[in-house]
Amino acid sequence: MKLSMEEVEHVALLARLALSEEEKERFGAQLSSILEYADRINQLDTTRVDPTYHVLPLQNVSRLDERGATLAPDDVFQNAPDRDGSYFRVPRIL
Repeated sequence: MKLSMEEVEHVALLARLALSEEEKERFGAQLSSILEYADRINQLDTTRVDPTYHVLPLQNVSRLDERGATLAPDDVFQNAPDRDGSYFRVPRIL
């Protein structure tokens, strides 16, 4: 699918890109190539292919959330630049 110069300029306008004439030619050719490839993919017969969201048969691979040993408060606040009791003191963001 060959894009016209008007279509390339429209896409550039939507993307808020200021393109030179050379860039319009180059990106127009690249976009046309991408659309031709997408068109080739759309021509594939996928009627017998089950829809999937992942190509590998993976399940949730996260580990269980288990309670473990905690750090002592003095060790936690050892490198803190500022502290207020058992809280980190951070600069105010306005």
